[in-house]
Amino acid sequence: MKKRVVIIGGFHKVKSLSASLMNKGYTVTAINANRANCELLAEIPQLDVFYGDGTEPYILESANVQDSDIVIALTNSDADNLVVCELCKSKFGVQKAVSLISDPDKTEFFIKMGVDSVVCEISSITSIIEQQAFLDEISTLVPIGGGRIKISQVQIPNDAPCVYRQVMELALPKNVLIGCIMRGDEGKIPRGDTVINPGDVLVLISANENESEAHRVLLGRDAV
Repeated sequence: MKKRVVIIGGFHKVKSLSASLMNKGYTVTAINANRANCELLAEIPQLDVFYGDGTEPYILESANVQDSDIVIALTNSDADNLVVCELCKSKFGVQKAVSLISDPDKTEFFIKMGVDSVVCEISSITSIIEQQAFLDEISTLVPIGGGRIKISQVQIPNDAPCVYRQVMELALPKNVLIGCIMRGDEGKIPRGDTVINPGDVLVLISANENESEAHRVLLGRDAV
């Protein structure tokens, strides 16, 4: 029998993840508390979509989460994701629960609370760095090894000097790379012509000694 996956919350991630899972033979159900998102997700062939708050047991039951093999919590709230995972495992007997978190410091706590797998977007960027193809690309820019690489998040305010400028226009130190831009619910790998928007969260990969200069370029001030 096909394995069944239920995805709670999210939008852009759900579109790409559900397509990937269905291509691998899984049946996928999405639960989303935003009606407009549900209408758009319903356009994806073979994806079952339920409108409602995934932290409510009756919504989970209506989506037959008890018949799923895996649940994946992708809401914007770490607390909601934990509630979803605990409900699905304790009340509905789901075998495996996976949660997205925004704060990497919560990883150990989520695991202790019974979540089987925790995915942090910052940690995901770290794993990308470890891939040889990515290492080859940045090895001439960033000193690899010896604990000299630092990965940090930079929230871009409305009045930042870098707002509405292209990445290629930024005078970042040569040992600093913008590895990813988190924009709302979506993450993107920037190109030279990518424009920085207010509210973006930049994932910086830098040598420690260059972090403060990168903050001055982006924000007009040193790293905190």
